[in-house]
Amino acid sequence: MSHGARVIRTGVSSGGAAGPPPITVASSSAGSDPELMDGGYFRSCAGMLKVAQMISLLIAFICVNNSWWTDYSAYSFFQIVTMCDLVMILFFYVMHIFRVYRNLTCVSWPLAEFLHYLIGTILLLIGSIVAAAKSYNVTGLVAGATFGFLATILCVISMWSSYKVSCITESTSKYH
Repeated sequence: MSHGARVIRTGVSSGGAAGPPPITVASSSAGSDPELMDGGYFRSCAGMLKVAQMISLLIAFICVNNSWWTDYSAYSFFQIVTMCDLVMILFFYVMHIFRVYRNLTCVSWPLAEFLHYLIGTILLLIGSIVAAAKSYNVTGLVAGATFGFLATILCVISMWSSYKVSCITESTSKYH
């Protein structure tokens, strides 16, 4: 007996035209249009993880920016990587909050977000290692490198959970 293929839609995946939102996701703060904003994403694990990433990247940038350092190339690379990651995470965060992914179905948003996390995490890890190696026990540089490593760990967790939700769930649902 064949059951056919099923696709499980999650709040992270946008693999096509989305159906009506579930009642629990459509709940939002008073006075806002439930179709415009996803109030549930603020409180979701993925949303809070993105906020934690942005905060740790901002703290890492500020620590390195306000410290005295002599190796210009190492720390300018670290600053560029942290700001680029921060901007891209903010971009995906705003996309999820305002549900832009539902209107732009020509792009595979889970794949785009996964590739961003993959490339950004590798660059952030390299930048954090170099920043830690060249810190010379200057407290601001050590703190910046530490928050860079924290942001790297948070990005790995986000990348793993995004892959797990969007790929593994859909591939295992074909056989049930």
